[in-house]
Amino acid sequence: MPSSSLGLRLAACLLNISEARRKHIVENVAKAALLEKNGQKHPNVSVLNIFSDHEYNRSVITIAASVDELGDSVLAACLEAFRFIDMEVQEGIHPCLGAVDLIPIYPLCDVGVEECGAVARSLAENLVLRVPGCSVFLFGEADLPEKRPLVRRRKQLGWFTRRDFSALEPDLGVAPARKCGLTGHRVANSQHSQGGEENQANRLTSP
Repeated sequence: MPSSSLGLRLAACLLNISEARRKHIVENVAKAALLEKNGQKHPNVSVLNIFSDHEYNRSVITIAASVDELGDSVLAACLEAFRFIDMEVQEGIHPCLGAVDLIPIYPLCDVGVEECGAVARSLAENLVLRVPGCSVFLFGEADLPEKRPLVRRRKQLGWFTRRDFSALEPDLGVAPARKCGLTGHRVANSQHSQGGEENQANRLTSP
């Protein structure tokens, strides 16, 4: 991907999906983010890293792109995840609310947090349109006007304890049965360990 010195305004998404044990599905979700609608590799999108935890049965796919193109790339990855991850049979020790479980958007270069929030909200709206039965819970800059942080939203939703999903009231979409997700913007200093997954990401981003 060209650097910001060439005029790109960059943002990233740490896409959390509820799958780690079927490597081909994780790779296909990452690959979906890299492709344009014509099937060609997108020049302004990269998968920087894939971190998968087998016991958690959860993967974090780091997608970086021009802020104007990030939303479409993440949407394509989400649609691929929804196609193949069935929460009725998903097992793992990490608490999760959906096949696509968390979609934080981060500014990288010449992008403000408000714009990241706008990208996140647009993505949420598109998910509801494209995925029947999708439920979305907003946080951060996407959660207007309250801008509730992720920690607060998790507590409200009973992230670590809830088993009855039908009582939840999403910000967008319908009341969840099993598949639902969180989207928004947050700023964090922590980074996910690359571990043994770095080569996997490099293979996906190579021309």
